[in-house]
Amino acid sequence: AVVALESMGVPAPGETALVTAAIFAGTTHRLSIPLVIAAAVVGAIAGDNAGYWIGRRIGYALVVRYGRFARIDDARIRLGRFIFDRYGGEVVFFGRFVAVLRALAALFAGINRMPWWRFLFYNATGGLAWAVVFGLGGYFLGERLERLRGPMAIAAGAAAVVACAVGLWWMRRHEAELQCRADRAYPDPLLEH
Repeated sequence: AVVALESMGVPAPGETALVTAAIFAGTTHRLSIPLVIAAAVVGAIAGDNAGYWIGRRIGYALVVRYGRFARIDDARIRLGRFIFDRYGGEVVFFGRFVAVLRALAALFAGINRMPWWRFLFYNATGGLAWAVVFGLGGYFLGERLERLRGPMAIAAGAAAVVACAVGLWWMRRHEAELQCRADRAYPDPLLEH
């Protein structure tokens, strides 16, 4: 449930819940690690799907209607859709491993109209990979992983900040070209695609 809430965009400690349950399973053997991992996968997929549909049904309408207050005009909506069409799979898959993206990737996928079947594939594979890596890591490494998690989280956060900064720099540098391509791909962002 905690993983599902986090995946929907609610600030909840989903990864902490998974690692804690995995450590408990590894140290006490009173929980089955395959069931812990399965529960995390189901929570990740279900929560992300709920977040996706919230973004698609409500988020998109809010962005279209009120986006101008956040400097999101029709051109930016087209640009977001274009970029998400090109890189949305990577955002959904790898976003599972970065705290803030884990909570927002599904909403962004819905808002940017990523096709659901494509979203589902990257969501399911990312959720499975994430649950296996952190579940087995917690199970086999136990408390050592918990001690390393702080520095690993800082390193992953720093890497995500650097990646976002490089991505934003690249987008700014190529924004006019990307905007032209987005305008050709989506002549009218208010229509359902």
